[in-house]
Amino acid sequence: MEQARMPMGSVHHKPAGEPNFEPMIQVDMEMKAFVSAWRHCDYVSTYMARMVSQNRSDSVRHSNLFSSAFNELLEVAFRTRHADGELACKVSRHGATDRIELTFPCVPEERQFYGEAVAQAAGSGARERYLNSVSGDIAPSREVVLLELAVDYGATLRVEEVDGDAIKLVVDLPLEGQ
Repeated sequence: MEQARMPMGSVHHKPAGEPNFEPMIQVDMEMKAFVSAWRHCDYVSTYMARMVSQNRSDSVRHSNLFSSAFNELLEVAFRTRHADGELACKVSRHGATDRIELTFPCVPEERQFYGEAVAQAAGSGARERYLNSVSGDIAPSREVVLLELAVDYGATLRVEEVDGDAIKLVVDLPLEGQ
C-alpha cells in the first residue's frame, strides 16, 4: 500500500479510515521534571516497555526492542530542553503494531524541523540517508533517530497538530511481526 506523502514541513491530522488502536498506558509528566535528568528517558522507556510487552509472544525480546525505540524518542523530546509544559507518552495497540504518541512542547521552528524529518523518514531515500548519517563521526541528531526508527524498526511516523506550543509525534512500531 502506498502511503500519501505530505509536503515538507507540513503537519497533518490522523488519517481517515485507519485501524482502531486500543489505549494501553499513558504517562504524563511536567517537562521541567523530565528534562532535569537524562536518566528519566531510560526510566520511562523501561517502565512502558515492561508494561506493554507482557502479552507478546516473546515478551523479553519485545520489551528490549520497544524500550530501545521508545528511549530514542524520549531523547528527542529531552533534547528540546523546554522546561515549560507537559510531556505526554501514550501507547496504544492494534494487532502486531504498538503506537507511541509523544506530545511535548516545541517552538514553531522545531515543528517545521519535525515535519521535514518525518517526511524524509517516509521518503524513498530514507535508508541511504540513514546509512550516510550513521557512517559519519558526528553525534546522532534528532533526524537520525527518526530515520533509524523508520529503517531499522520498520516504523511509520507522522506529526500531528496539538493545541498550544506543542507537537505530537506518532510512531507505529510493528515489533511483534519482525
